[in-house]
Amino acid sequence: MISPSFVQVAFGLAAPADAEAIVSLVESAYRGEPSRAGWTTEADLLDGQRTDREEVDALIGDASVALVVCRRRGELVGSVAVRVDDQRVAHVGMFAVRPSSQASGIGRALLAEAERVARERGALEAEMTVLEQRVELLEWYARRGYLPTGETEPFPYDNPRFGLPRRDDLRFLVLAKKLT
Repeated sequence: MISPSFVQVAFGLAAPADAEAIVSLVESAYRGEPSRAGWTTEADLLDGQRTDREEVDALIGDASVALVVCRRRGELVGSVAVRVDDQRVAHVGMFAVRPSSQASGIGRALLAEAERVARERGALEAEMTVLEQRVELLEWYARRGYLPTGETEPFPYDNPRFGLPRRDDLRFLVLAKKLT
């Protein structure tokens, strides 16, 4: 599907050949010095990895997950994972836009595409988790209808696969949005 012309991007589902590019994209959006070129960086909160090839390969191979990719002029500039559960809730995660493409409307268009895919797969609601310290990101999601549910989830401090915390007060807020 082609998105609105203002961002001139094309959406599709990730293929196995996209895995390494998706890992690179997600890492560049959230970790290390390259992530500071955009506004979604977690570099002040976490070191280490955000994802790895094994996780992305598993998502691509999982029929219950739509790993949506966004390309501009053939270049991968965004990705998001959507999994719809038995309660018709779409779990949205690993949302990433290349730092040099942030603040261009691509994120908004990619999130709208994730919601479209979720509705197509039967979801009535979308849910996601965001680190509570990411105030500007929480505000961005709120402007798109994602509001705190009052639920929180602990940060997995004992699992370096999720990153190496730079502080001891991390936790996730659960956000939700009705899709109907």
